[in-house]
Amino acid sequence: MAAVATCGSVAASTGSAVATASKSNVTSFQRRGPRASGTNDSGPRLVSIAGTRPSVRNGQLLVSTGLPALDQLLGGGLAVGTVLLIEEDKYNIYSPLLFKYFLAEGTVSGHTLLVASAKEDPANILQELPAPLLDDKCKKEFDEDVYDHKTPESNIKMRIAWRYQLLPKMEIGPVSSSRFGHYYDASKRMPQELIEASNWHGFFLPEKISSTVKVEPCSLTPGYTKLLQFIQNIIYEEGFDGSNPQKKQRNILRIGIQNLGSPLWGDDICCAENGGNSHSLTKFLYVLRGLLRTSLSACIITMPTHLIQNKAIIARVTTLSDIVVGLESFIGSERETNPLYKDYHGLIHIRQIPRLNNLICDESDVKDLAFKLKRKLFTIEVDFIS
Repeated sequence: MAAVATCGSVAASTGSAVATASKSNVTSFQRRGPRASGTNDSGPRLVSIAGTRPSVRNGQLLVSTGLPALDQLLGGGLAVGTVLLIEEDKYNIYSPLLFKYFLAEGTVSGHTLLVASAKEDPANILQELPAPLLDDKCKKEFDEDVYDHKTPESNIKMRIAWRYQLLPKMEIGPVSSSRFGHYYDASKRMPQELIEASNWHGFFLPEKISSTVKVEPCSLTPGYTKLLQFIQNIIYEEGFDGSNPQKKQRNILRIGIQNLGSPLWGDDICCAENGGNSHSLTKFLYVLRGLLRTSLSACIITMPTHLIQNKAIIARVTTLSDIVVGLESFIGSERETNPLYKDYHGLIHIRQIPRLNNLICDESDVKDLAFKLKRKLFTIEVDFIS
């Protein structure tokens, strides 16, 4: 018995010694780096940011665009550090909705907003953000949009089946800022208390520059220069570039730029095929993407590409953007009166998806997509007609 007790004490002391050594030294059989749980200071911090999640394919940190169906088409969401370019529809009716959904998602998630416009005061844009929906109400509204008393029951079931293909499963419960992706009621405005509690910065071009500014040849327009300086100051001053390691609470900067490239920004690419500022827009996008790559920020830009006469500029703009989504409205076209398209308001084209941390990009299995705005929801559906 004494021998057994002695062996037990030796084993215990040996085990404690191994445990002590394992704490101080990392062997070749142990994984170096932070713990997956993130309980200590060396753990991953990006995953804990509200309204974000890591991509299951490449580990890139993602934010929601405000449209869960669009998130699914983009490979899970909009990657932090990237630019989403929205090609405006001809009459600029539906592209502002995607712009506001992106900002509304940032407000609900507690992200910092930077809203830039040359047409409308950013404060007025925030007042028009759609109201978040409870998930059970969203499902009810979606079912009501699909249901039609004049449609046979068999067709109703078929529509529900394919229209739910791009609608992620919803969990019934209150709207939470920690969730990824929310649904919004386009017929109602966001509660004032949510807007007042948000942290946002506005850039209204008419208030930032004067009409007497001289434009130097082969340089950025004054509006683009002022906007880049404004974005850079916000990124550096509020620590979105990681320059303030003492800041415990990390956050995301959501940048929204409206009608970029239009004459309101002082750009002439929509007025002439070979204007004097033909390279100003591409220079702006090049510098902007460099700022985004080194910061916790994501950007959405709406641009009237249908007005740009030089196709080479459109090609360069596409190359300098990470994601390109085009909206094609049926208003004023033959499809508006075509009975085959009576259930749609337009087509949506996923023109480009980024290659992040891999050699190939994610491509959606669904090529023909249509959108509709009926009652309260903006939905993206499978267009099996085309």
